[in-house]
Amino acid sequence: MHLTARSLLPALPALLVIAAATACAPQDTSSEAGASSSASSCDPGALATETKGKLTVGTDKPAYAPWFQDDDPTSGKGFESAVAYAVAKALGYEKDQVVWQTVPFNNSFAPGEKNFDFDINQISISDEREKAVDFSSGYYDVRQAVIALKDSPYAKATTAAALKDAKLGAQVGTTSLDTINQIIKPTRQPAVYQKNDFAKSALRNGQVDAIVVDLPTAFYITSAEVPDAKVVGQFANSAGAAEKFGLVLDKGSALTSCVSRAVDGLRADGTLAALEKRWLADAVDAPVLT
Repeated sequence: MHLTARSLLPALPALLVIAAATACAPQDTSSEAGASSSASSCDPGALATETKGKLTVGTDKPAYAPWFQDDDPTSGKGFESAVAYAVAKALGYEKDQVVWQTVPFNNSFAPGEKNFDFDINQISISDEREKAVDFSSGYYDVRQAVIALKDSPYAKATTAAALKDAKLGAQVGTTSLDTINQIIKPTRQPAVYQKNDFAKSALRNGQVDAIVVDLPTAFYITSAEVPDAKVVGQFANSAGAAEKFGLVLDKGSALTSCVSRAVDGLRADGTLAALEKRWLADAVDAPVLT
């Protein structure tokens, strides 16, 4: 009901005004029914998904550990694969009703219509990204970390200031790159890579002194991919604010509230904590870079 319409009514006899007000009453009831209908639209089978009876989930390729195992999002193994299926189940979709779609990282939160119901790919919620897409409630609280080769002088850094003269690298469009620019503020332009694989190769080959990635990824890289490297430390927050990963949805998606409700439920009942403990347990504590 558009309340401003009443301000346009000319002066009417009292009877007509009462009649007009009475005529509005069913609209108020209808509005409440609409809210109830909106709530019930989260019921299994009632969601307006990309494909009827299916839930389409996007992520990048390769799908990295520890978020996914063996580059296979469909396995349910790895933190984000497990979270995706837990959200799907909360929405009423079984594993065989989930369809995975390859979506490059930067495309997932770029403006434009999406070909997924939600995307899960270590995407941090930010005001800038929310101009183009919707986010669910956060499903993981994340910190950024610095990796350097063990024999690098920067491997002993204990502060952000100690990294200022380093040649640093990060993936394009990430909060890892924001951390370099806004917290470390290096004297040299950071190297920017399309994928973390390229950043890891640059570190391995000595093209950069250190790279910045999220903390669980940092521990996986140093334990399984670049064993000659170490986690130098982590930042208390990213670019001055608490950082959370969220599920990405199309801007104005009718599913956003339902997906957020599912995530909130998984946090409240301990599912997210249990999945984090199972799949990210190796991401132990690291020194905080002040």
